[in-house]
Amino acid sequence: MKINSYRELTVWQVSMDAVDDIYALTKAFPGNELYGLASQLNRAVVSIPSNIAEGWGRMNTKDYIRHLLIAKGSLFEVETQLEIAVRQGFITRQTIKPVWSRLQQCSKMLVKLISGLNRHLMEVAASKK
Repeated sequence: MKINSYRELTVWQVSMDAVDDIYALTKAFPGNELYGLASQLNRAVVSIPSNIAEGWGRMNTKDYIRHLLIAKGSLFEVETQLEIAVRQGFITRQTIKPVWSRLQQCSKMLVKLISGLNRHLMEVAASKK
């Protein structure tokens, strides 16, 4: 199956849904967190689909893998910031369950995509020998 755009990637679509989830959650944060944790969470979650898209646009497999790894790092950042929000009492653990599940799904997809691209790179290198 040929994919013509990053928008067709399920991992990009799921990460965009995570953006919607996080923005909805942070609207309930206290006003004094508008430029603190809420802003950090929003920026970190936006970084996930942004890096998936940017890496695609580089049209270079090694660059794409690097951007996917950055997206994965941003995903871990979001998970950590959600845990901080729970510990600070801004949201409940029950409230974050759906977004946490979506983030886990996205993480697994990123790992599979990165592994597949690494495998492809190794095959290309082996065929040149």
